Amino acid sequence: MSLRRRTLLKVIVLGDSGVGKTSLMNQYVHKKFSQQYKATIGADFVTKELQIDDRLVTLQIWDTAGQERFQSLGVSFYRGADCCVLVYDVNVMKSFDTLDNWHEEFLKQANPPDPRTFPFILLGNKIDIDGGNSRVVSEKKAKDWCASKGNVPYFETSAKEDYNVDAAFLCIAKTALANENEQDIYFQGIPDAVSESDQRGGGGCAC
Repeated sequence: MSLRRRTLLKVIVLGDSGVGKTSLMNQYVHKKFSQQYKATIGADFVTKELQIDDRLVTLQIWDTAGQERFQSLGVSFYRGADCCVLVYDVNVMKSFDTLDNWHEEFLKQANPPDPRTFPFILLGNKIDIDGGNSRVVSEKKAKDWCASKGNVPYFETSAKEDYNVDAAFLCIAKTALANENEQDIYFQGIPDAVSESDQRGGGGCAC
C-alpha cells in the first residue's frame, strides 16, 4: 500500500459584504444554502478533503468579513495562503469595482514571495438572481479584469442553485496545489508510486 501524502492547503476567500462568500463555502462543504443573511464576524474557516490524482488534499477555506472594520484582522489570516479567491456579485457593480482593492490588499498583507505569480481565482456569484436579468457586470468585463491581472481563472457561480461551485473549488484546489508544489523543494525527486487500482474513484470533475 502506498503512503499517500496528505497536503493542507490554505485558501482565503475575499470580497465585499453580501456577495455570497459564506454561502459558496457552505454549499461546497455542506451542500446547504440558507436564505438568511448573517454577516461573518472576523474570520472563520471550514475544511474539505478531496483527492487530486494521488494526493489527499485538505482544503482549509478561510471566510473573511467583508466589512471594512474587520480588515485590520487580515494579516494573520492571509499569511501562508496557497490561493486567494475573490468573489463579487454580478448584480452589484460596486462589488466588482472593489476587486482591485481586495487584490491589492491581499498582496500587501500576505506578502507572497512573487506577487505576480501568486494564484488568484475570480468568482462572479449570484447569477441565478432574476433569471440573470438584473446582472450589471458582463462576463466580458470580468474576463477583461482577469486578463489584466495575468489571466486569473474565472467562474460564474450560484451558491443557491449549486451551479459551478464544485468546479470552481476543484480548480481552486488544483491551483493551490500547483502553487504549493512550486514551493515544495523538500519533496522534489521523491517518486510517488501509486497503482491504478489504488486510486479511489471520486465524484471529481475536469477543471
